Amino acid sequence: MFRPLALGITCALVSCSAAASDPLGYSLTVYSSAAPGQISTSNLSGYGGNLPGYALVRDTRRMQLPKGVGDVRFSDVATRIDPTTVAFDALSDPAGTRVIEQNYQYDLVDNAKLLQRYIGEPITVEQLRGDKIETLAGKLLSATGGLILQRDNGEVLTLKDYANIRFPALPGGLITKPTLVWKVDSKSGGEQTARVSYQTQGVVWWSDYNLTLRDTGGKCDLDLSAWVTLVNQSGGSYPNAQLKLVAGDVHRAPSAAPQPRYEAMAVRSAPANDGFSEAALSEYHLYTLGRRTDLPSNSTKQLELFPSVSGIACRKELVLASGQKSASAFVLFDNSKANNLSVPLPGGRMRVNQVNANDGSLEFIGEDIIHHTPRNETVRINIGDSFDVVGERKQTDQKVSNGRVVQESYEISVRNRKDSAVTVLVRESLNHGEWHIVANNHKYTKRDAITVDFPVEIAANSEAKVAYTVLYSN
Repeated sequence: MFRPLALGITCALVSCSAAASDPLGYSLTVYSSAAPGQISTSNLSGYGGNLPGYALVRDTRRMQLPKGVGDVRFSDVATRIDPTTVAFDALSDPAGTRVIEQNYQYDLVDNAKLLQRYIGEPITVEQLRGDKIETLAGKLLSATGGLILQRDNGEVLTLKDYANIRFPALPGGLITKPTLVWKVDSKSGGEQTARVSYQTQGVVWWSDYNLTLRDTGGKCDLDLSAWVTLVNQSGGSYPNAQLKLVAGDVHRAPSAAPQPRYEAMAVRSAPANDGFSEAALSEYHLYTLGRRTDLPSNSTKQLELFPSVSGIACRKELVLASGQKSASAFVLFDNSKANNLSVPLPGGRMRVNQVNANDGSLEFIGEDIIHHTPRNETVRINIGDSFDVVGERKQTDQKVSNGRVVQESYEISVRNRKDSAVTVLVRESLNHGEWHIVANNHKYTKRDAITVDFPVEIAANSEAKVAYTVLYSN
């Protein structure tokens, strides 16, 4: 087995084609560094190589290797390949096969390059004269601002307009697609199984979640479906590929990183209907699709991440924070086995729809971004501000000593205009230093070093007041 430090392989100084019977073929592991909700689906074509993700591509196939020293060309690679990550594994004869040199050729042919390569060489130019085509042959002297052509009789022509140019051949060094060229030393030669692997930019994935919420009689439950969106703008196509997705923030060095080294994985859930199975991968999570799929170039694919889950118990929370006029509404649920879930949730956008009790239709009520959420954690979704729960906050007293605040008193009025009772968390920030609440008309809980919550139950169409005094000791 040989793992080069740089560059890589197409199929043509000697032939190299994928065998239809090869069960391996393409395998892709896709990594994403996209922040949840970062990518605009309406402008996907504008990202290209700037997509915040990459893929590790493995291409296992049967290759015809020369006996002794010879060249192998491999052109079926992504245009956004990182050639420093290329590796070649001679699976049939690892001890008898080694790569002694490799090159990455990326000087792709275009009109301007063809013309420049043919300066001083004969070409044929076609011009449209009325409804006929006139053919002019001669030596190309210049291709700047049009063509300058010297005929065989010495006559020089300048051509601003022309219909077509015919070149005798493709000049050496120009290629139609990026190509990896290896000089291989093989003791046995012949047809062998080999694996080519490399990293490429221009591939990314993210998660989207759709929640169906039911809220009846103060009880809240929901159904959850999860989808993966996969974008391939790497400049390569991967038919019938095995697909893996890595969820987690994989650190990369500023320059191109070497191929990831995989640690032992323990599968935690079996694939359902050839869907994704989930496994631990070092500090991350790996999702493997149970069937092969096609990933054409410049495509966007959507796949179910895991089967929909029904009957997840949830709860609602209303929070009126300092300075807010309306309470913020949250939906919370536990990602636990006891709650019919217990699935690592990759970061993504959660969209919440609620069943309309009047006609049974689904209505969109809000969305939020979640970060990577492991099992046995609580998911908290901000769906927006409450229309009917509003409040006002005012300072009722302040004492100052030696130029600094030593005591403050506040009153928060909270009005519930709903036809049902609600519980509101009145959230206050205490940020003047060490503090002690010395008077209060509602119990409170300390949320963190500078925040307290006052849970307040408010009857339908009623108002409640929270009053407290805080003493600062430094």
